[in-house]
Amino acid sequence: MKVEYEDSFVKAASLLGGEEYIRVARALLNNENATDEEIASATGLKINIVRRVLYDLFGHSLISGVRVRDPKKGWFVYRWQARRDQTESFIESQKRKILEKLKQRLEYEENNEFYHCGTTTCQKLTFIEAMENLFKCPVCGKTLNLIKDEEFKEALRWKIQQIEEELEKKQ
Repeated sequence: MKVEYEDSFVKAASLLGGEEYIRVARALLNNENATDEEIASATGLKINIVRRVLYDLFGHSLISGVRVRDPKKGWFVYRWQARRDQTESFIESQKRKILEKLKQRLEYEENNEFYHCGTTTCQKLTFIEAMENLFKCPVCGKTLNLIKDEEFKEALRWKIQQIEEELEKKQ
């Protein structure tokens, strides 16, 4: 399932978290300079959840906060703003991290033989692990058989190529 986002800022927020991040990001776009309380009111989320999301977005430089004194209450509050200029570079850096992990996984898959008993709840084992267990599954005791997972390797190669092409377009 592919989800479309109305704004790259919302997409970046979704990469960090789930529905809560999307709701906070949309609220920030609809109300620049909003306080955490205003965002909580607009999203229907609890204030502590909104603050957690805001601090995470701030930690990734996707938003900025300005400390101001609340004229009614007299204490300091933060007014938050989306930093849309940082969105594309954040998404690109996330893609680069994912690309590196996919390449490492493909290398691991290509450099190892794997064995499995056929039970879906059991893990596949490397040749060394299978040998240490005398080719018997350590969980269910069934015989371990060599598995050739070319479909999985091909899916990894396809995704790596897709991300590399997306990154090349940006340059």
